Order: sequence, then C-alpha cells, then structure tokens
Amino acid sequence: MATIRLGDEAPNFTAKSTEGTIHFHDWLGDSWGILFSHPADYTPVCTTELGTVAKYKAEFDKRNVKVVALSVDGLESHKGWVNDINETQDTTVNFPIIADDDRKVSELYDMIHPNADSNLTVRSVFVIDPDKKVKLMITYPASTGRNFEELLRVIDSLQLTAYHKVATPANWKNGEDCVVAPSIETKDIPAIFPKGHKEIKPYLRMTPQPNLN
Repeated sequence: MATIRLGDEAPNFTAKSTEGTIHFHDWLGDSWGILFSHPADYTPVCTTELGTVAKYKAEFDKRNVKVVALSVDGLESHKGWVNDINETQDTTVNFPIIADDDRKVSELYDMIHPNADSNLTVRSVFVIDPDKKVKLMITYPASTGRNFEELLRVIDSLQLTAYHKVATPANWKNGEDCVVAPSIETKDIPAIFPKGHKEIKPYLRMTPQPNLN
C-alpha cells in the first residue's frame, strides 16, 4: 500500500454517504476539504466529535472548507447514529458521513493501523486544497478526541501561507504577526509587505498578517 505524503494528490473515490453518493474530487470542486475518520459508529468520543463539527460548520463554510467524515460501518448504522448525535450533542449533523463497511476508503488512505487495531480506523485527518493536494495529515489514537479549534487554526495558516509569502510561528492565531518567508531578501520586504516588518535576526523577520485590512 502506497503511503500518502504531503503534497500528494488526495486519492479519489466513490462512496455512499448519509447525503448520497460522493464522487470525492467532484464533490470537493473548488473547495478545500477535510476528510476525517472515526473508529466505529456508536462510540462515545466519535459522538462528541461529530456533534462538535456540526456546531463548527459555519466556521468551515466561511473558510470555503467542505467537511466529510468516515466510519467503517454501513449506511443504516450511520443514520441511526446521527439521531443519537443530534440528541446527545444538541445539534443537527449537517455534513456527510461516508459508509466504509468494505474498508475501501480506509485502506486507500491508510487509516487502519494494525498495531493499534486491525479492524477499526484510527482518528485520521486529511486537509486537502482546491488542487486536490494533501496539505496536512494528523493521526490521533482512538482514545483521544480531536481539537477542532486547532484544525481551524491550521486551516487559517494553510490558506494564508498558500497565497502569501509568509509562514506562521508557534501558537499563531489568525490576526497575529507572521514570519516573512526565508526566500525573500530583507531589501525586498518593504515592496512585498508595505505594512512594515521587524528584523529580530537576519533569518527571523516578522510582519503584520498581510491579508487583513
């Protein structure tokens, strides 16, 4: 099985979901995407995660990000589970959940790690850009729920750095100063970043976030 690496094209697939059949690349269209897996239906941590994503959907929409979940159970099981999620998490699931009972997508994305569990997926996250390239991968164990505030933060960084010649420092949040890309010579900074910059070291130059007014 080929390993997916950053910058690779996200494998395409066709699968059934709670919102109909998904042809993955066509479904993404010109949007960014998050594909994230769950070990199984009717599991407690997953229930809290899917409820959280539903509550965050407006934030993902604002960033032009489509979200799709996956579990290795079938469609009827998913539909029953969605009712539980809506009830216990006080929300309405508003994104598709892929039925992957044949493990086709899980194996395509290497989501089953036998040393953790030979049957269930780990908590994989893939962030995919509009060119269908994999921009981020995070793998959590089944016992640890994901932090969706962190995923939003990472998407803000990925989108900013994709379109501007900056990087984001440790613990960066949207609106904070950015690192000027090392490829830019200091003498060229004023023309590229008219808001100004601060040179801390020749290799460490900071500038206000360029895409904010």
